[in-house]
Amino acid sequence: MPELPEMENYKRIFEQKLIGRKIEAVEVTREKTINKPVVEFVGAVQGKTLVAVERRAKHLIFKLNSGENLLVHLMLGGLMYIGSEQDSPDRTKQVTISFGNDLLFFIGLRLGYLHLLSNEELEKDFHDLGPEPLSPDFTLEAFDQSIQKKRGALKTTLVNQNFIAGIGNLYSDEICFEAKLLPSRKGNELSVQERSALFHAIQTILNRGLSYGGYIDMPVFKTDNLTGSYDHHCYVYNREGEPCPRCQSSIIRDELSSRKTFYCVQCQK
Repeated sequence: MPELPEMENYKRIFEQKLIGRKIEAVEVTREKTINKPVVEFVGAVQGKTLVAVERRAKHLIFKLNSGENLLVHLMLGGLMYIGSEQDSPDRTKQVTISFGNDLLFFIGLRLGYLHLLSNEELEKDFHDLGPEPLSPDFTLEAFDQSIQKKRGALKTTLVNQNFIAGIGNLYSDEICFEAKLLPSRKGNELSVQERSALFHAIQTILNRGLSYGGYIDMPVFKTDNLTGSYDHHCYVYNREGEPCPRCQSSIIRDELSSRKTFYCVQCQK
C-alpha cells in the first residue's frame, strides 16, 4: 500500500503537470470505485478546472474550481498514471480523467476509491488522522509527549494513522532501523535519547523515501525515471537473509501483530 513518500511523489508530479487545466472528459468503468451515481459524478467533475493537488496522510486530494474535491486512496494495488492510451500500462482502469492530450488513469482500485466530496465531508473524513510527520508543526516536544503514552510495539504504533499519518509497513521498519531500535520495543519504555532518535529517524527516512521517488513499481509517466527507486535502497524491508548495511549481520523477517517485519537483531536494540 502506498505510504506518505509515494503519495507525496504523486502530488509533486501532478502539481507540475495538471494544475490549472480543465477536465474535458471523465470515464468510469467501475461504479464501485466512486461514491455517486456515474452520471452525477461525471456531471460534477467534467468541465471543472483543477486548482490544487494536496496530500493528507496516504490520501491525495484534487481540488476543483467548483469548491469540491476528488479524494483518492489507492489502498493495496492501486496506482495512477498520466499519459496517453498508447503508453498507458496494460492494466485495468477504473476511472480515466481527460485533461486534453493527457489522460489521468486510476488503476487497480479494487480496494481503493475515488470520491467526490465537499470541504466539510473531506474534513470529516480526516478528523481522526494524526499529525503530518513532515509538517513544521510536528515537533520533537509534541512527539515526545505522545510516544511516552504508547504501550504497544513501535511497529504497530508507527503504522497507527491516529498517532501519525502516512506511515505504513515499509517505512515503519526503515524508521526503526534508522533509530537503532527493535520494532517490538514499547513506546513508553524508551529513554529520552531513544525517543529523540526515533523522532529524527521518522524525518530522515520519509525524506529519504521521497528523494528516491518511493517504492511503487510503476512510473507515473512515460519518461519517469525516479518513481520506485526506493525499492532498491531499502535498509531492511524485504531483505530477509541479506547482510545488514550497518553491521553485516543477517536481516531477520518476523511477524508482529500479523504484520511482516524486518530488522537487524544485532544493531537494533
